[in-house]
Amino acid sequence: MKLALTLNCCCGISWRSFVLFCLLIILSAQARSESYPKPLSDTILIQKQQVSRKHGIRLYPDATHHVLFFGAKGIYGRAYQLFIFDVEGKLVKQVNIKNKQTTVLENIQKGDYLFEVFSDDERIENGQVIVR
Repeated sequence: MKLALTLNCCCGISWRSFVLFCLLIILSAQARSESYPKPLSDTILIQKQQVSRKHGIRLYPDATHHVLFFGAKGIYGRAYQLFIFDVEGKLVKQVNIKNKQTTVLENIQKGDYLFEVFSDDERIENGQVIVR
């Protein structure tokens, strides 16, 4: 005895076509979710205090890639220095950039850090970076 199922809908598609369509949707959804990198549980927090308003300093994280971006936009021709210290006061990283440049700081270990940004011996910003 043969049993035939038909799907009665307004489109007039067969049951087999409907099942194949559903499988295709499920597989494509799985492929999309696996193609994106899984978010990491690490977090980079930045607390900063602006000392000078004539310079636009940007220090912002990308925790999924464990990096910090450091950029400056201010007076033409100026150089900017970023110093990152651990909680014991040891210099961990030093970066020099010019006006309207951005650089990436990589390989930042988990911990608490203090930072200062200078231009021509003038403190522009300071604050804290927390990597968890």
